[in-house]
Amino acid sequence: MQFTHEHEQIRATIRRWIAEKVNPHVDAWEEAEIFPAHELFRQMGELGLLGLNKPTEFGGMGLDYSYGALLAEELAQINCGGIPMAIGVQTDMCTPALAERGSDELRAEFLAPAIAGEAVGCLGVSEVGSGSDVASIKTTARKDGGDYVINGGKMWTTNGTQADFCCVLANTSDGAAHKNKSLIIVPMKTKGVQVAKKIRKIGMDSSDTAQLFFDEVRVPQRYRIGEEGMGFIYQMEQFQIERLWGALNTTAFAQRAIDITIEYTRERRAFGKSLLDNQMVHYKLAEFQADVEAVRSLCWRGVDMVVRNEDATHLATMAKLKAGRLARQVTDGCLQYWGGMGFVKESLISRLYRDMRLPSIGGGADEVMLQILCKNMGIFPKAA
Repeated sequence: MQFTHEHEQIRATIRRWIAEKVNPHVDAWEEAEIFPAHELFRQMGELGLLGLNKPTEFGGMGLDYSYGALLAEELAQINCGGIPMAIGVQTDMCTPALAERGSDELRAEFLAPAIAGEAVGCLGVSEVGSGSDVASIKTTARKDGGDYVINGGKMWTTNGTQADFCCVLANTSDGAAHKNKSLIIVPMKTKGVQVAKKIRKIGMDSSDTAQLFFDEVRVPQRYRIGEEGMGFIYQMEQFQIERLWGALNTTAFAQRAIDITIEYTRERRAFGKSLLDNQMVHYKLAEFQADVEAVRSLCWRGVDMVVRNEDATHLATMAKLKAGRLARQVTDGCLQYWGGMGFVKESLISRLYRDMRLPSIGGGADEVMLQILCKNMGIFPKAA
């Protein structure tokens, strides 16, 4: 990928914003286990960062996907994983289907304020009994006059306690599991929407995660994204972008772990020399660097396919699988070289170690990625 002057200008804008408006407050937000999403998203909206590749008629910049991919990478300059993930939900998880498939009326009502940073979005797919198994969701949306009446619940909903709207996947008929679902926008202040609880986690602390309940929630049918019964397909398309975003951001965080570990081990002395001067240390960091470059190349091959409007599902799946596993390996290996400081909670490497455990689970577990790859390769066992 050849970055243009415009790419570099946007990179500089992102880094300046992070240095001035985000990182000085990250420690406090991590301690509070929440960050002010509306405040930060409004800042990003004013800078044009929430709609880099979104339609200009709804406030976006209309650029190709490579600019959104650049944002995914640069967000790893934030000193935690939770805030980048929350931003990724806004830009690449709860709005792609809306931007691509939503009616003009729906996009004006929900996409435009999301791009401007005036509204925070969340994605309602996973449920208590169906995380990566999207086809098995139980939430229903029955028709009543011109409305849908939604019942059910969603789990592990990033931005869920602060969101203004939720992009909900629900069963709108009794048909086949892959043909009976629709994506519906649900304003969070609608009667019957309940944030049941805020979920505490072992990492991604500053990102709020909620369990949601829907009890006879009534929304107009015009809030449906695209065609009825096409929600599973739309969500799979949306997952392609989500997983590629996750791979880009996770790989960039692995790079960040290497960078801060080089800096730390160069300054830390043991037995009369810097820790970095030990062959075991600098060889291992070099190997990690080679692995990161390989996975990053895979990510950007996927980005190139999206830019060319090609199906990047296969590459995005591989990239997410390898990025999640690599980040676990790199953060664990790097933490070791920090010694006792690596086990101190406020050390950045320990935070990355905790936060980077999630990418192998969220957005489809490693095992689901392998299943998808096997199906694409034609080697997955056929049902008896």
